[in-house]
Amino acid sequence: MKQVTKGILYDSTLCLGCGACYQACKEKNNLARTSDDFLKDSLSDQTYTVVNKRGGYFVRKMCMHCNVPTCVSVCPVGALEKMAAGPVVYHEDRCIGCRYCMQACPFGIPKYEWSKALPRVRKCDMCSDRVQAGQKTGCSQVCPTGATTFGDRDELIREAHRRIGSQPGRYVDRIYGLDEVGGTSVMILSAVPMEALGYPDKLSKDPLPLLTWNILKHIPNFVGLGAVLLGGIWWITNRREEVAEAEKAEADKKTHKPV
Repeated sequence: MKQVTKGILYDSTLCLGCGACYQACKEKNNLARTSDDFLKDSLSDQTYTVVNKRGGYFVRKMCMHCNVPTCVSVCPVGALEKMAAGPVVYHEDRCIGCRYCMQACPFGIPKYEWSKALPRVRKCDMCSDRVQAGQKTGCSQVCPTGATTFGDRDELIREAHRRIGSQPGRYVDRIYGLDEVGGTSVMILSAVPMEALGYPDKLSKDPLPLLTWNILKHIPNFVGLGAVLLGGIWWITNRREEVAEAEKAEADKKTHKPV
């Protein structure tokens, strides 16, 4: 039986800007405080979702969890993965720090731990552990107005259409994320055009990995060379770690060698 894909519907017309989702995300992921005013905070390696105010409306920004994620397609080592349930998750033990995912994301979401000796890529994972356990995401669990709703993606789409149809004067007739870049697990309703809220508005309806492949498939030599180079980067990175560990072990051995 095919697993039902989950999603999040964010209705900006219902958002009060209370910051409950922001705080819940911080607590769930053990993230440090990054601003004295959460409404002025920005996405970072310590902030996976933000609530900002634009043009009189409160706006959430977080990973959109694309149905066909570009970040997943460009990662040479499989550090990013699209789960059947909907979340796009990150496997830090596989990451080589190439940061291709950051360049490829059409929404500019992934962030890097620039200040750390062993940096990782950081972003919202749609509370994948909770989703796998049949629970709501932390942000939707605490939302007091229903502005952030979690559920089956198909049901959320029907609910979004119902809201637009029953209150046409309240909403722009658009479900953002329904078709953008092949569709996303996070979808948005608004009373004003999406660009007014700061969302990228000129995105292709086709999945970006498909567009990339349509070009690369005509130049197989380049693809082969790229694969060899990326494989070399991965091997060098892991080899350096192995050598460093071996040298440390040898040094420790000499230090504790009996006289």
